[in-house]
Amino acid sequence: MSNTPHELAEEFPEHAAQISELKQSDAHFAKLVEQYHEVNRAVHRAETRVEAISEEAEADLRRKRSHLKDHIAHHLTHGAAHG
Repeated sequence: MSNTPHELAEEFPEHAAQISELKQSDAHFAKLVEQYHEVNRAVHRAETRVEAISEEAEADLRRKRSHLKDHIAHHLTHGAAHG
């Protein structure tokens, strides 16, 4: 397991510095990133059969990862402004 697919640096290479800065300055963004990494690792463990889960549970994890990625992308392109 040398490389977990879907790491944020691979998903948003043009925003690597911004991701690093926001993780330090925006607690909400940092929490999103932390949740994304946790779900992404769980998906990878399921895909590589390190951790056996049902297909439905694996699909749910993928949906959650996608949802978190969408939120992170929104922060990166629109900032943290709410409303």
